[in-house]
Amino acid sequence: MLNLSFPLSELEYFLLILMRIASFVFVAPFFSTKGVPNQVKVAFSIFVAYIMYQFGPEHNYPQYSTFIAYCVVVLKEVAVGLLIGLSAQLCTSVVLFAGRVIDMEVGLSMASVLDPTTNEQTTISGVILQYGTMLILYTTGLHRYLLKALMETFVLIPINGIHMDTDRLLSNLLSFMSNYIVIGFRICLPVFASITLMNIVLGLLAKLAPQLNMFSVGIQLKLLTGLSVLLITMSMMPDISNFISVQIQQMITATVEGLM
Repeated sequence: MLNLSFPLSELEYFLLILMRIASFVFVAPFFSTKGVPNQVKVAFSIFVAYIMYQFGPEHNYPQYSTFIAYCVVVLKEVAVGLLIGLSAQLCTSVVLFAGRVIDMEVGLSMASVLDPTTNEQTTISGVILQYGTMLILYTTGLHRYLLKALMETFVLIPINGIHMDTDRLLSNLLSFMSNYIVIGFRICLPVFASITLMNIVLGLLAKLAPQLNMFSVGIQLKLLTGLSVLLITMSMMPDISNFISVQIQQMITATVEGLM
């Protein structure tokens, strides 16, 4: 007769692993895409949690005596998964910021579209840059790195072993936000510089030939120039993706160090 009995402590330990992995999957890049059904995310989380339960590090059972204490441990594991996933998600949103700046300069800021991956209104250039960057990151295996990093957190941060250093986490976030704007402007710099030069030329022409309607002419020239420069600078996409990949690795490392 098949015996399927198991200790209750093992089930509780498995659920704690599942909470950390599920929280990560629902906010991390690639895995949190709106096009992926929630049933698939739940099934994937259970599958990864089972692999981690069977082949992960030695089980370190947390000490608790009441249901409230167990709920506190669950919240700690959810916090670990969310913080690690959000640290990676923040890095991928840089291209959306660059796309908004490009569309504001070109004149397409009013032509916003619904991004199905984030379920938010975003600009056309932002969607193009984001999809191109995410495609390159996926082909280079960044999703495997994210899963591997999540697995290693169970060694560095055992179950119920979180020690949150809020000062360090806040300093890491502030340093990234300062780089956030710098990275975004580096991405949109070719379009921004070309449109700035065109505005200078149009201003000079408006003084030399006041009878010309530079407003109507400038709208068309800005659009054509911006799209042309954006098309030419598409060769920068691998460098942008590599830069974002490095930022994701640094942010995850800094976040894990702040939780140890």
